[in-house]
Amino acid sequence: MALPIKNDKILIIDDEPLNIMALSAVLKSRGYLTVVANSAKEGLDKLTKDNTIKMVLMDMMMPDIDGYEATHLIRKNELISQIPIIAVTAQAMSHDKDKCLAAGVDDYISKPIDIDALTSIIIKHIQ
Repeated sequence: MALPIKNDKILIIDDEPLNIMALSAVLKSRGYLTVVANSAKEGLDKLTKDNTIKMVLMDMMMPDIDGYEATHLIRKNELISQIPIIAVTAQAMSHDKDKCLAAGVDDYISKPIDIDALTSIIIKHIQ
């Protein structure tokens, strides 16, 4: 699938450096810019300070503030509530997807990530 270079900025919120590295490399190869946050708190801070971020890829299982609570906090903030949030999680059961969607994410992808599926999700929600 040939993709236009968009240079849209995507925030990756994940506490695992290897996940961040892999996602960043894939997104950059597809023409996206990435911003990284190692915690939900850091991600929320970056979202409120950078109005050019078009989407969040949210790890749902993080210490301190998990992805469910972080999604709730984003949705409560008028300035950033409309930013698409994609749950990225190792929890792959159907009820896990339902739980993520009920928490307010716009879409869901399980690990290991199918890159073509992720790209389709990004295109669906950014354009």
